[in-house]
Amino acid sequence: MGLSTEAPATDRPPAVRESFHDLLAGFRAVLDGTLAGWLEGKRQEAAAGESPEMLELIDGVGQLATHGGKRLRPALVVYTYRAFGGTRQNEVFPLALATELLHTYLLIHDDIMDHAEVRRGLPAAHVRFRDAHHAHGLRGDAADFGRSVAILLGDLAQSWAVELAAPAFTRSGELARCFSAMCQEVVGGQYLELLVAQRRGASEEELLRVLRLKSGRYTCERPIQLGALLAGSPAAAFPELSRYGAAVGEAFQLQDDLLGMFGDAGTVGKPVDADLREGKYTFLIHRAMSAASAGQRQILEAALGNPDATAAQVDQALRVLEETGARAAVTGMIAERLRTAQAALAALAPFDLAADGRLFLTGLIDYLREREQ
Repeated sequence: MGLSTEAPATDRPPAVRESFHDLLAGFRAVLDGTLAGWLEGKRQEAAAGESPEMLELIDGVGQLATHGGKRLRPALVVYTYRAFGGTRQNEVFPLALATELLHTYLLIHDDIMDHAEVRRGLPAAHVRFRDAHHAHGLRGDAADFGRSVAILLGDLAQSWAVELAAPAFTRSGELARCFSAMCQEVVGGQYLELLVAQRRGASEEELLRVLRLKSGRYTCERPIQLGALLAGSPAAAFPELSRYGAAVGEAFQLQDDLLGMFGDAGTVGKPVDADLREGKYTFLIHRAMSAASAGQRQILEAALGNPDATAAQVDQALRVLEETGARAAVTGMIAERLRTAQAALAALAPFDLAADGRLFLTGLIDYLREREQ
């Protein structure tokens, strides 16, 4: 199934806009329109075929995929592609959209594992289908039905991601290996995160591996590599591209960990105490546990992984994160990674990156520096 973008396949990239925010907003408008059109094509196929029940599944994926989201991963694919001279939007957009649908698949499954009720300000997929079970008076366990359908939705989104990326695989075996590695690494990182949470403890090296696999590579490093490979970038650029991508990806996740404790629920798209109640063992928790007194540790343990923690218990735990210096330590880790990203980007200067691609990569660092914490 073909994709329609605003620019014909042979058009040159649009002129550089005034800022990173303009670039991202313009990209999101094109990607969102492309995604909506692609999903409509899937709906038409299902309606005309022998699987009308697929309409519910298509809409189930589409409700999450088209509602909000920063679109950072696909934007990195496209702007890195442009940075290294890529000009064909119809060549790069399927691969970019594949990364977004892969992200959708992981979000759906993450919400099941995390017992999360809300995603992007809406009921999570398993919650929507649990409620639909009640509304339609179906037999059996509603919660089990909701989880089962959500697993299918994630599987469907993942199959679409592979479908969209497949044409690029035929052009480059290295690109296919990069995409496959991205899929495997994030699953491995998720598993390690589950192990760490169950143990209620981890070494710094284990936490760094979670950070690298779940965010550093999946969020930024691999999407950047995909765009560069598709554009045919010089092999000599890859070490610094990877250093840049890993650093900004890790910074992004560390900021998300802070936002998950101290942010605004409207910005985060879910209750800001959700990570604490779910028992996620992040660097923030690790640093606090390492520095806590016996009394402070007791306060943290009373709230961590306790879905029934009271508002007072949550507030006390947040104070411990401040008092132990954990929040300040994670803020310092973010600053260190952004300095690394800046140095890596400076080292890419000899490759004469195209203007809008260079602006996007530079602007992402500034965006992360300014992002609300």
